[in-house]
Amino acid sequence: MPRIPFFRLGQAPETPGLPALAESALSISLEGLSVGVDNLRHDVALSPRFLDAARAQMARLVVRHGEVEGLLAAEAAATTSVPSWMRPQVLAGAKSEPTDWKSLLAQLHLTALKRSKREEKISLDLLARLAVVKFLRAEMNLQFAQVLERCRILLKSYDDGRPRKALEYREHVASFQVRKKIILRKVGQDLFLTLREIEKESLARTRRSLFGEDAANAGSDSYALFVNRLVFSEDGRDDYLCAEHYVMLGNWDRDPDRYGRIREVVSAFLRSLYGDATSGETIDAWMSVPENAHLLVGSGTSDDSTAEARAREERLTSWVRLLEDEQVMEHVIASYFVVPLLSEYSPRINAQQLKNALLSRPECDRVERLIQEHGKLSPNSLYAAVGKVASCRGTERNKVAARFLQDFLRYHRDLRRLETLHGALDTVNLVANERMRELSRVNGTLYEFMLPDDQQKPDSERVLRHVVLKADVRDSTRLTQTMMEKGLNPASYFSLNFYDPVNKLLAKYGAVKVFLEGDAIILAILEREGGPGLAVSRACVLAREIIEIVRGYNQLLQQRSGMPGLELGVGITLQESAPLYLMDGERQIMISEALNKSDRLSSCNKRARKVMDALAGPFHVYAFQASDGAHAADSTEDSIISYNLGGIRMNEAAFRKLQQEITLQPLQVKFSASSPLSDKGEYRLLSGQVPVDRDIFRKVVVRESRVPRIDPKDFSVQGWTESSYYEVCTDPAIYAALEKKKAAKTAGS
Repeated sequence: MPRIPFFRLGQAPETPGLPALAESALSISLEGLSVGVDNLRHDVALSPRFLDAARAQMARLVVRHGEVEGLLAAEAAATTSVPSWMRPQVLAGAKSEPTDWKSLLAQLHLTALKRSKREEKISLDLLARLAVVKFLRAEMNLQFAQVLERCRILLKSYDDGRPRKALEYREHVASFQVRKKIILRKVGQDLFLTLREIEKESLARTRRSLFGEDAANAGSDSYALFVNRLVFSEDGRDDYLCAEHYVMLGNWDRDPDRYGRIREVVSAFLRSLYGDATSGETIDAWMSVPENAHLLVGSGTSDDSTAEARAREERLTSWVRLLEDEQVMEHVIASYFVVPLLSEYSPRINAQQLKNALLSRPECDRVERLIQEHGKLSPNSLYAAVGKVASCRGTERNKVAARFLQDFLRYHRDLRRLETLHGALDTVNLVANERMRELSRVNGTLYEFMLPDDQQKPDSERVLRHVVLKADVRDSTRLTQTMMEKGLNPASYFSLNFYDPVNKLLAKYGAVKVFLEGDAIILAILEREGGPGLAVSRACVLAREIIEIVRGYNQLLQQRSGMPGLELGVGITLQESAPLYLMDGERQIMISEALNKSDRLSSCNKRARKVMDALAGPFHVYAFQASDGAHAADSTEDSIISYNLGGIRMNEAAFRKLQQEITLQPLQVKFSASSPLSDKGEYRLLSGQVPVDRDIFRKVVVRESRVPRIDPKDFSVQGWTESSYYEVCTDPAIYAALEKKKAAKTAGS
């Protein structure tokens, strides 16, 4: 006898509350990753060796599931007499084995996972997974089209002389084409199984090892998107896939068990339990956790031993009643009993037609006639299934209803996962065009996922920051006009005395020419990961050498012909990031904020020049803040009056980086000729040595000065701001004083 629970007199058994249902929020985040050149998607390039192996594997699967191995064997025999480069590309790729493909797939993912750990961005691994899935989804259809084209080409070779063979092959190819959806479904399932295997065998454990249990569990919802049965289906609405792994719902508008309507029925059931005020988002989150089905209705087996089991049974009874009221229950039962019939009668007979034949006498008669027309098929299995559906009553009916709720929730969850995956795939751009790939690469927005032994650019080539140097010729228009009035050629003058000498210095300092215009040259030094990290100090020495070369040519020309000399102003700007580029045909054009800043630093205000030419002293760079009330008290770039004649001015970021690159020592020197501004003592000098080559060092002296507040009428100093400007000194007197002080120190020791 079953044990009867004992209660005190007058006390009713306690009714358990509703179970707390779990929720699932499906999402995938690529936070921290740069968008590509289109400013919308993430640019990705995958290993060419992996892509070739994947194409060969998919071609193999299409041929096998399409049952055209025998047909294409004739193609292979026909191509043995021609050179290898003329044979179908897929034959060459087919030399790789399926095990090679699986190994390469695992290697690619493991390499991406290790890179994401190295850069502390798990989103990198997610991006690699998305890129692989996007490629495989697109390539499935391409490989089917290529195999079909190969079959058609082979048919043409049989049209002349072998008509009987041609007819047989034509029917075979027609069947292959009609079965496209079935073939692609089988190919997709094979790909899914491979992805699931490598996830279980290595990826999940490696992820836990690298990121720890907490991080791995936190990202489990995102990774679940890739081990989804529907991942390679077009929209998740495949009758055969649903019948085998979920439940086959109706497809036609008149079907009461179509997906949208069943979702409404399940929502109504949940609201009847948890209240009509339950939000749609909450219900959707509950429906994305299949385990909730067992909490609600159990498995359909009777178990009265606990109050909780009785409560589940009562909810199951309500669920069955709701399915019957909505005229869905019979279709649910038919969905399960039709599954064994699919392997026997499909695809000759539509799966939905078979299912409806189990419910409708006229539809059953129609299917029976179709079976008889095929001759080789027997209707016995159909009759047996019809009888099973009709006799499904009582406990068996409850079991089917409970199973259906769980299967539907699993299907709903995987559909939601597929929708989330589709949204994420739209953010990935598989860059196939080499020109676009190079453009994305030079802009630092291309994520390349390669195999360990692929030939790829080392990390040391990654640009971390860059320095822009602009050398601007003063009054070039006036100089050009003066020379032309004297019958001289200004173009050759600029070329021989400025551009050509500068070009010879570029390789020495690792600089590249960014832009060349009539009166200026713009150079850049890129600092790469793993490099010496001397971009700013090299730019300072390069700028000094440019000033010295031009000064030397000026003196030579003055002595020989009395020709006017060139006057320069140089600006140096550091930007703590890689530059961006746009493409003009085959030419790369740099885009960088440092270009504009270096232009301002190299400029020289005409009003300042009229005053400062006589007052500059040993320094060639000054910056002033006008105190005429037109600007705020704090100096900004727009309110600064600049003077730069034969000098080098750098921005503060470059100065701070220079202090990191080399040791700068305070320098105390006095000059026989100095500016009234210099005598105020609002500056300091720092000196250091820059390694140019293995045994070659160049001295630099840097002046850090506060920006004075002046009366713009006569440039008299009214006070000092809190801002500073920085000059790389170029006057020979400064370096002569430095050498003199060094010699005196040596003599004293």
